[in-house]
Amino acid sequence: MRAIWKGAVSFGLVSVPVKLYAATESHDVSFRQVHAKDGGRIKYQRVCSIDGEEVPYSDIAKGYETEDGEMVILDEDDLAELPSTSSREIAVEKFVPSDQIDPLLFEKSYYLEPEKSGAKPYALLRQALLDADRMAVVTVALRNRTTIAVLRVRDDVIVLQTMMWPDEVRTPDFSVETGEVKDAEVKMATMLVETLAGDFDPADFEDDYAEAVESLVKAKIEGGEVKRTPTSTKSSGEVVDLLAALQRSVDAAKTARGEAPRASDLEDADDSADSDDSAEAEESDEKPAAKKSSAKKASAKKAPAKKTAAKKTAAKKSPTKKTAAKKAS
Repeated sequence: MRAIWKGAVSFGLVSVPVKLYAATESHDVSFRQVHAKDGGRIKYQRVCSIDGEEVPYSDIAKGYETEDGEMVILDEDDLAELPSTSSREIAVEKFVPSDQIDPLLFEKSYYLEPEKSGAKPYALLRQALLDADRMAVVTVALRNRTTIAVLRVRDDVIVLQTMMWPDEVRTPDFSVETGEVKDAEVKMATMLVETLAGDFDPADFEDDYAEAVESLVKAKIEGGEVKRTPTSTKSSGEVVDLLAALQRSVDAAKTARGEAPRASDLEDADDSADSDDSAEAEESDEKPAAKKSSAKKASAKKAPAKKTAAKKTAAKKSPTKKTAAKKAS
């Protein structure tokens, strides 16, 4: 993992230098919008809604739309006057009971790794959080904006979780009318809960949608249902025969020299391969010293060809399953 932020956790007079790492990553299946007819990608242009002209990125500014539809344009000088911070401090404001924070407030999660000089105070803060069964409410500046977050312990690592501001949590504008609930119904529901009771293990769940998409794409690739567009630069996923790949390379080289490729080159290569196998079989009866010398010569002669073949094979190697999925999409 690569650290995305460096700073220090401060509580009281104690400072813990740390590195920040993203704790999660999305494995969601991504699709591209394409033309159904030929598979060409759909491109979007930045067009002004008033004059219909395409606008270069350098002419794009930030605008704030008022409630009556008026547009207030803000330039770089205006934005520079806004309150922002580049502080590298994670300041602990208070320690609160863990059950007081609604999970609905949590936004993004990050791992905190201590610098070498902060290993001991890091362990001290971690143990204090565990023993008190509390979370540390902190303020931190990420991407030049101050946000509130909490520190909690997950396994042996302190996790920082950014939080929504209170006014960003919506209040439901509907009421739930349940009617009368009978004792027998409550008893039966409780029995169902007890029947399905257990411990949570994330490994018990899997993203069957992503697997189904990959299987579907793989089946279409194997069935030849692939659109080859002018922008395609990678293999469609078919298994490339090494000898056939070499044959195409020979044909390309001859064409570049102005020579016509021969259809018999592949047959000659097959015959040559058979001859090599026969020669190796005969050499098996030679004396050890002669065999060793012969092997060295054969290795010296074949090394350049093997290196070239390896390069060409690497250039035509089939893409992985995820690459194939993205290409097909």
